[in-house]
Amino acid sequence: MPTTSLSGFPELLPSERFVELAVLDRLRTIFELHGFAPIETRAAEPLEQLLRKGEIDKEVYLLRRLQADTEEDQPKSSDSVLGLHFDLTVPFARYVIDNAGHLQFPFRRYQIQKVWRGERPQTGRYREFTQADIDIVAKDALPFHHDVEIARVMAEALGALEFLPPLRLQVNNRKLIEGFFRGIGATDIGAVMRAIDRLDKVPADVVGKELTQVAGLSDAQATVCLQLADIRSTDLAFVERVRALGVQHDLLDAGLAELAAVIEGCATINGVTVEADLRIARGLDYYTGTVFETRMSGHESLGSICSGGRYDALATDGKSTYPGVGISLGVTRLLMPLFQQGVLAGSRPVPSAVLIALPHDDDRSRCDALAQRLRSRGIATEVAAAAQKFGKQIRYAERRGIPYVWFPGDADEPGTDTVKDIRSGEQVSADPDAWLPPENDLRPQVIMQRVER
Repeated sequence: MPTTSLSGFPELLPSERFVELAVLDRLRTIFELHGFAPIETRAAEPLEQLLRKGEIDKEVYLLRRLQADTEEDQPKSSDSVLGLHFDLTVPFARYVIDNAGHLQFPFRRYQIQKVWRGERPQTGRYREFTQADIDIVAKDALPFHHDVEIARVMAEALGALEFLPPLRLQVNNRKLIEGFFRGIGATDIGAVMRAIDRLDKVPADVVGKELTQVAGLSDAQATVCLQLADIRSTDLAFVERVRALGVQHDLLDAGLAELAAVIEGCATINGVTVEADLRIARGLDYYTGTVFETRMSGHESLGSICSGGRYDALATDGKSTYPGVGISLGVTRLLMPLFQQGVLAGSRPVPSAVLIALPHDDDRSRCDALAQRLRSRGIATEVAAAAQKFGKQIRYAERRGIPYVWFPGDADEPGTDTVKDIRSGEQVSADPDAWLPPENDLRPQVIMQRVER
């Protein structure tokens, strides 16, 4: 039966999936080294819960039974309508409330899971994709030092992905920009933030007109807002540049101090650039302090591939409030363009490092036992499918991407086995209880092309 591809639902080839798994393994390793515990939430949430963030009602995929045609099958309210989660933050907020009695706060979690979003598919935007989130959430109050910690952990995790193009983790603070906008006398702070947040998408003169025509600023106020948004630095130089603009407000002072602490706290992280970037506003209203975005060199058109921030009211049960700080990496958004452009690939499409050649059909049990001896020592091994001429079995290994072919010796003469590296042609005697391939051949490796760090 012929099939057609579904736009926005990417499927990876095996060599690409090995790259994705390598990324996820490194992320998990870093997250767990910092004490983050893994969770997984259900795929579906009540529609009412999903719509708490607002502005995404057209993007939610709803669930219903195909034969839901009786009155008792129909949803009774929006709370009984189920939708697939479009991010991991909304279900995490619900998870915290549901499990608060079983969690120790501050609760540190990482979550790597599929999400679904009904938007128009394009490069970097998909209807089904994988996200990797970390969050720290507390009960009633969350000390600021956790903002610094979240930035450091994600920067360290991104820096461990050394096969990626250069990454830039951009940090700002909503207190800083809100205090600045209040200090110049802006009356519609939300409109100013939304306009500034568009600077990566439209020219500065367009944003300037929006600041005056929509946000109600004067030309002078709009100019100084654009000057603030133009400030960025990888050290604490941004503090004096903001002060030089002459704006005064207590909230601005608090935001400057917090942003300086994040930048200073990330100064020792290698492999990724951490930068104060005062354009970053994050349009969603629930962010209250530190905000993050991340861009990949040479792929700026993707926008941010790793975003998040501080939210002082992640969830509430009516008695307690649960503030948090977190950041989310769009794994699919990050990797798919690199696969499509041939920048990243796996070194082979199979896990097998060794193919056991089959001399005769009646040798299969002996070859199976030999393969098991190699597997017991962590060497991925398979046995040839048929007892063909050795030349054909070698070509089979080449087509499969298996680097080594093992030739069993005479059953009556122990120690006569040999193994051949079919890439170099080198063939040596080998003991199945002692031989090991080079470490890079044990598992498929990430292959980089045209990438400079």
